[in-house]
Amino acid sequence: MLLVCRFWIADGLVIRKTRIRNQSPQMFKRNCCVCLARESPDMARMANWLRAVIPKELRPIGYIEKLVRAKTGSRVAGGPFEGMRYTDDTVGSAYVPKLLGIYERELNGCIERACSLNFPVIVDVGAAEGYYAIGMALRNPEAKVVAFEMEAKGRSLMGQMARENQVSHQVEIRGRCEPEDLAAVLANHDRALVICDVEGYEDILLNPQASPQLGRCHLLVEMHDFIIPNITERISERFAPSHSVGRIWQEPRMRSDLPYRSLGLSLLPGRYLDWAVSEWRPVRMSWLWAVPKSGEGKTSDHHDS
Repeated sequence: MLLVCRFWIADGLVIRKTRIRNQSPQMFKRNCCVCLARESPDMARMANWLRAVIPKELRPIGYIEKLVRAKTGSRVAGGPFEGMRYTDDTVGSAYVPKLLGIYERELNGCIERACSLNFPVIVDVGAAEGYYAIGMALRNPEAKVVAFEMEAKGRSLMGQMARENQVSHQVEIRGRCEPEDLAAVLANHDRALVICDVEGYEDILLNPQASPQLGRCHLLVEMHDFIIPNITERISERFAPSHSVGRIWQEPRMRSDLPYRSLGLSLLPGRYLDWAVSEWRPVRMSWLWAVPKSGEGKTSDHHDS
């Protein structure tokens, strides 16, 4: 038991590191191992050895994911995409919060508002395995969803999600998104929703001078000031003439957000339950919700208390 507990601690140190999405999975794993090795060389060696001999389902991440998958039947249990069939893996983000339906729940009001506006086209840039792309297709059956994801694994999982949720006819899956790609998608639409999570590349993509069509789009953008300093202020200023821009702040997660109980969970230190619902954020994150001044809707503006 002591050996397994030490492994769980080591494994937790590795997996709570956040991957920059433009890193390959191999680079992410290597960087995590480097971080762990610097923090504790002995723990790193122990973690590497135990990962080689202990199946994933016996590690904390595997055990918690397996439990939640069994309890939910691999369907999102709550939130705006409740009932969505989900894949067994994710790309660059936490799996358990997505299955529970609490992933980025700060944005639920924006998602509900967006669904009420009946956009003809929804663009998801940095779509990963398709939490928003497939979820928005289900919630907006008349909309075309264009999903950009640079990782092949993400595109493959998203295609699987689209088939399992019977929305393949709605969802167009593409690779890397450059400003000209985004402009081309938006060119023939008077109204559109753009969801963007690209680990700092929003500084390049979201430029209304390069893509004037953005001036009439609703925008929901995860900000990455810890990668590109002052990016939130810069993008807010860019869109201030055309949009009402509000900032939404990440709220704390609690272990009580994990509603299931088991003997295995009871043996885990409480911080593992905290970690399971934490979304693995490196810092307190925020999003911009930008509404065209000429269109409908109001912004939310959540600030530090």
